[in-house]
Amino acid sequence: MRLWKRATGALKDRNSIWIASLSRRSAYRNPELEAVIIKATSHDESYLDYKNSQRVFQWVRTSPIYLKPLLWMLSMRMRKTRSWVVALKGLMLMHGVFHCKIPAVQMIGRLPFDLSNFTDAHSKRGKTWGYNSFIRIYFVFLDQKSGFLSAEMKVQRGRVREMEEEPLMEELIRLQKFQSLLDMLLQIKPHADNMVVTLILEAMECVIVEIFEVYSRFCSGIAQALLRIYENGGEVEAAMALKVLHKARVQSEELCRHFEFCRDIGVLNASEIPRFELVQEEDIIDLEGIINGISNRKKSLNGKEMAEEEGNKAIVVKENGGIVNVEQERESKRVLRTIITEEWEVFDEDLNSNWEGNDSSDDRSISTTTSSTALVPFVVLPASSNQVIPDLISF
Repeated sequence: MRLWKRATGALKDRNSIWIASLSRRSAYRNPELEAVIIKATSHDESYLDYKNSQRVFQWVRTSPIYLKPLLWMLSMRMRKTRSWVVALKGLMLMHGVFHCKIPAVQMIGRLPFDLSNFTDAHSKRGKTWGYNSFIRIYFVFLDQKSGFLSAEMKVQRGRVREMEEEPLMEELIRLQKFQSLLDMLLQIKPHADNMVVTLILEAMECVIVEIFEVYSRFCSGIAQALLRIYENGGEVEAAMALKVLHKARVQSEELCRHFEFCRDIGVLNASEIPRFELVQEEDIIDLEGIINGISNRKKSLNGKEMAEEEGNKAIVVKENGGIVNVEQERESKRVLRTIITEEWEVFDEDLNSNWEGNDSSDDRSISTTTSSTALVPFVVLPASSNQVIPDLISF
């Protein structure tokens, strides 16, 4: 029966490739690209075709004009398929396309197909309910991420044209969206014992890398937001930030449990679990003080307190000639830190960096498999000793 299933799937793929070869080239059709997509999303559940997946990514990086035929073909294949194998491979391919990091991909918006109610029709429902659930939540995450990227790109372009700084409330709302994405990512995992198979583990490798990236952006954003609140934030902003911090504390515990689960089932990217130091109690107290109108940073100081404050704000000239404000440096280290052990790599990126960075995945792609085959690139930099930074690691 298993051999018959594989033979039937191979025949379907061959027929699809033959039909694609007869299509006429247009703005939405490209026979060569369609054949590559079909091979990358084949019915064979024993392996993932990295070679043809990378060929798809290369088409996208070559020119944005190939994005339309890619989305057209992938959408048609996702709408027609009733195989969890093809559906999962299609989602992983779309996941990799997002990491091509080109503006055209960032502007896709909501995905042009819908797998939120996907059901496999090639096996009994009792055997595939776990796969159906996995594909549905995976699709929901990618759909939400695609819409988020598009909205962020539009806002960023308008802000650049008008030379405006991001309003503090918008920054806090963006952080809440990052937390929502993290909630969805934590739900993407196998829920049945028969699901620890090659394709599921490959998908989980992509999910773990995505968790790193989303969480990294969140850590950078909340550190920057807290500094702005301490400088000139109001009660409303402080109350919203307090909610974000409380949720961050809960999510840190969920992340640790999720990493342990992924490590136990054999996900290589989760083989080493980082130590997190997320929310400092001082930040909670300071925000509550701002909400109650008793901010230590805004109250007037006199006598000895004023002298101590001035001493804390001493300016120091380092050996390399740089001028550093000790209080600011201490503040930047205190808010929402992540401890990176020597087994983990360090990102030294700007706090104001946005998700839609300009880095090509070619420059950052090294995965637990190989750098040339990973669907979602895993970033590796030279290892360093224990450091305290406001960021984690960058899907």
